[in-house]
Amino acid sequence: MGSAAALHGTWRMVSWTRRAVATGVVTNAMGPDPVGYLSYHPDGRVMAVVVSRERPALKGEVPTDAEKVALFDSMLAYAGSYTFENGRVVHHVDASWNPAWGVSDLIRPFSIDGNRLVISGAPGVDPKNGEEVVYELEFRKV
Repeated sequence: MGSAAALHGTWRMVSWTRRAVATGVVTNAMGPDPVGYLSYHPDGRVMAVVVSRERPALKGEVPTDAEKVALFDSMLAYAGSYTFENGRVVHHVDASWNPAWGVSDLIRPFSIDGNRLVISGAPGVDPKNGEEVVYELEFRKV
């Protein structure tokens, strides 16, 4: 268990897995070794950005339409406010790379052990394919 104050600061992503509810299959949500940060501020704001380490390289200075799709599908970014409710942190999304993530709150059950933050049992809908999933994310305090 953790407290709201224990969340304050910036956390670097270590891993992010997703388990498909229908099949139980577990995969890396953003590939192995994703690059990501999650920041909680004492004023009640949260910001998150994650990209796959396997993002495609551009062939020119301006991405093509196909490259834009691949880049969009290999990232996540959002900002909003958060509240602490019953041992969970709830993200209230104001702005997102994908507007579907602003439709409902993102419930994040979490635990903190020293400089390790684990968000596990986080329900969601995969924005790439609409599949119902449960996420587990691990971070280290920066």
